[in-house]
Amino acid sequence: MDSKLRVIVSGMAGLYPVGGMAFHYLQYVLGLARLGHDVYYHEDTWSWPYHPLERTFTSDGTYSGQYLGRFFDRYAPELRDRWHYLHLHETSFGMKRSAYDEVARTADLFLNVSGGCLLPEDPSPHCVKVFLDTDPGYNQIMLSERFEWSEFVNRWCRSVADHDRHFTYAENIHGGDCGIPKLDYDWKTTRMPIVMDLWEPAARTPPSAGAPWTTVMTWNPFKGKLVYRGVEYRSKGSEFDKLIDLPRRVGLPLKVAVGGVNAPLERLAAEGWEVLDGPLATVTPEEYQDFIAGSRGELSPAKHVYVALRSGWFSERSACYLAAGRPVAVQDTGFAPALPVGEGLVAFSTVEEAAAAIEEIEGNYDRHARAARSIAAECFGSDAVLGRLIEDALAEPVGNSARREHI
Repeated sequence: MDSKLRVIVSGMAGLYPVGGMAFHYLQYVLGLARLGHDVYYHEDTWSWPYHPLERTFTSDGTYSGQYLGRFFDRYAPELRDRWHYLHLHETSFGMKRSAYDEVARTADLFLNVSGGCLLPEDPSPHCVKVFLDTDPGYNQIMLSERFEWSEFVNRWCRSVADHDRHFTYAENIHGGDCGIPKLDYDWKTTRMPIVMDLWEPAARTPPSAGAPWTTVMTWNPFKGKLVYRGVEYRSKGSEFDKLIDLPRRVGLPLKVAVGGVNAPLERLAAEGWEVLDGPLATVTPEEYQDFIAGSRGELSPAKHVYVALRSGWFSERSACYLAAGRPVAVQDTGFAPALPVGEGLVAFSTVEEAAAAIEEIEGNYDRHARAARSIAAECFGSDAVLGRLIEDALAEPVGNSARREHI
């Protein structure tokens, strides 16, 4: 699309101010700006943000506001006046509230990445509001079952229905083997956009032969049981358990930066994993990039819900590893029809296959590293990913609802 659009990207980089979350949401902003659009970042979750240094949620939004400001100063100074963090729906950081409200009244597109933010109170009548599901399976089951343990679940479900378009990272959602409930939404598929030049310095500097295979993960972010049609779907910890003895199998250094609750840190260490505090090890965007750059590659399971439902989900973090020229060996969620598998990106389902994947990559490392960078550019490059997203979002005028019957 050639015309310049006014776009608001909404995410949760202030709610969880750590390096991986910053790159997740803010590459949307940077990528859209590089396409020539008039883009702004806005965040209004009405929730206490997490303070990674104090390891607690806080009623004070100062750390989150300063965190966002530093990101734009460092990575996109041309956008340093185009972000607005509304803490607890009351206190503005970055832009003044009145300035943001004027942007919202004239916006063409509101892109709610992860769907955690409130919709604008007075949007432009022609603004297309996009719900972008980055947690497939979990979100659709939540929409279906509305668990009481999820705070403000009914308000969130109404908000999802109030969007005009619905996109998902579940690239296999229309596949015959995918078990995600569609709930009459017209789900369009998308994936993480990567601003490739941000990762070029890492790609130009190969890791040492003794560098560890790594990943960053949250052990269990679910606040209750996720049950659909009698089956409980779990988070990432249960899938990591299947890989627990992998260090003994591969004889190579494996490192995991882990956050979340009830992670068996001592058991992981006893099995040979090098264990770091995930939020602290990658708290800034620079430290997150350094963590990836210091890795031989990524070795990671996926959330059980992604795997069991054959979602086709692919990690935004893994896409960053690829862009840094670091091969990835990741658990298969059904993404093979959408992404090239075999060189640079190797999928596994069992611990034996994970060990074989690392052995294969290490045996042909330079070839796999080149393939990783190529996959990132061809499949996740922000120009193509965001160009398609905008084209699909604006294919029909506002009013042609993406859902036949709202909740």
